[in-house]
Formats: sequence, C-alpha cells, structure tokens
Amino acid sequence: MAIRLEKGQRINLEKNNGAKLTQFCVGCNWGSIIKNGFLGLGNSVQDVDLDLSCVMLDANGNLCDHIYSPLYRKEFLDQYGMPPGKVDSNDRALHHSGDDLKGDQDGDDGLDNEIITVDLNKISSSVEQIFFFLNNCGKEDFSQIPYASIRMYEGTPEWVKEIFAQYDVAAESQYQDKTALIMGKLYRRGGEWKFSAIGDAYPDGNLCETIKRIIANYK
Repeated sequence: MAIRLEKGQRINLEKNNGAKLTQFCVGCNWGSIIKNGFLGLGNSVQDVDLDLSCVMLDANGNLCDHIYSPLYRKEFLDQYGMPPGKVDSNDRALHHSGDDLKGDQDGDDGLDNEIITVDLNKISSSVEQIFFFLNNCGKEDFSQIPYASIRMYEGTPEWVKEIFAQYDVAAESQYQDKTALIMGKLYRRGGEWKFSAIGDAYPDGNLCETIKRIIANYK
C-alpha cells in the first residue's frame, strides 16, 4: 500500500519486501479548472500550465545541476544568472518527460502530467539533495487548482506499476496567491537516499525565484 505523506514527513526508500527503491518515477499530477456557466450551463475548461522542475545541490548547498523546461523564458534566466533549461541531468540519472500545458481536462486520469525518472545508482557522488518543485506559468494560484500531487512510483511515464508514496495538495485557501510549490526532496543520509515531503507554497513570480529560495533557505 502506498505511503500517504504528510507535510514534513520523512521516509526511507525501502519497499515492503525490504528491497531498496532505486529506479522510479517522480510524477506530478494536476487538474485543469472547470468554470461553471450560468445555471450550470456552458461549463468551460481553463488550462493549467504547471512546470515540474528539480535542482541538485552539493554538500555545501551549492547548485550543481538542474532540470527545467528548455522553453523557459530566457529573460528570466538571464536576469537571475540561471543556465538554460534541459531535460536530462549531467549524469543522465534523471530525465524529464516534457511539458504539459493543460492539466487533466476530464478529471484525474490516473497518470501524471509531468514526470522525472530517477536512477539513484547513476547519481553523481557530488549531489547530496534533489528538490522537486512546481511553478505556475498562468495567472491562477494554487487555491484555484482542483488538485495537485507528487508521487513516487515504479514503472514508466506511461505505466504505473506500483505507487510507493504520494503527497497531495487540495484546493484550499492557504494556497491563495501562491504560485510556486516546493513539493519535496531526495537527500543522502548515512550513505542511503531518503525522501522528505515539504509542501511549502510561495508567491514566486518565476522559476528562478523558487530556485534562489531553495538555495537560501532549504539547504
């Protein structure tokens, strides 16, 4: 049975049979916004363009690698001194499935909208922490999005074999005016990898602000 994570919860990457979870997907799922028409007629669907990204920090808390959309706006990256986006980590241990610009249009379809595949065996020895986060490229905030979640599972971006752990975010007032969400992190401890659900939301205007926040406050 999948672990239902709570904010701040830390878990070992150990399956029920005692084996270590080393190859898995970190997927984020979210729903588009349904706008009700007059008297319930003519309902419309508003696309939600979230970006799943991750940054990797070394033992000193310095940024040593990253994955975010290659399409991310160059003016923001230049302003904050960030490198261009890419879908593969330098060590090829992590790979991004690509942008989803809409979210689930007809309710939760059981698949994630954006996925980062992870192979812990290939991660560079210089990487100590890997943070996963979401940024909203639209005008809405997280309180308006019907659901968002991050989960770790065995399988592929197209097929879920077994869910290991999941952290859910509901559409609640605490996320009003919040456009960025630091979902969780993988981190080394005692020679092993562990995972921590963070779930902190912020009114960041772009991805670069979120990365700067992680480096300053979460290392």
